[in-house]
Amino acid sequence: MTAPADNLTFISDEVETPTVTLTNGAAAKVRSILAERNAPNHSLRVFVSGGGCSGMQYGMALEGQPREFDTVIEQDGVKVVIDPTSMMYLGGATIDYVDNIMGGGFRIDNPNAVSTCGCGHSFRTSGGAAPASSGGGCACGH
Repeated sequence: MTAPADNLTFISDEVETPTVTLTNGAAAKVRSILAERNAPNHSLRVFVSGGGCSGMQYGMALEGQPREFDTVIEQDGVKVVIDPTSMMYLGGATIDYVDNIMGGGFRIDNPNAVSTCGCGHSFRTSGGAAPASSGGGCACGH
């Protein structure tokens, strides 16, 4: 005897990865940069690398084509590409662009960071070891 179809349970082995959000202000700034550089079809690459005074640092670049295995996020007409390793550290983060009297720049609000340096450009996660002291302050000169 066959079980009725409504008794079937499907179990998915897919895990949903938290995405990265680009605010309206950040998207507008990226569109402006792309227009200034006459690169309308480029994407914003966001990545994490070792370094900075907190152990890891954020980086951004413009890129023509996503690479194999990149996560591609499109918001407000802007494509953001993130490599798989960086995505492990950036999942759930929000990228904003702030322009105030102290200057403008991209800011990343990262829920995975347990500590950040004064400028917000470098961070440490709960699994990350504290970096060896280089005798200086923040990597950006703060």
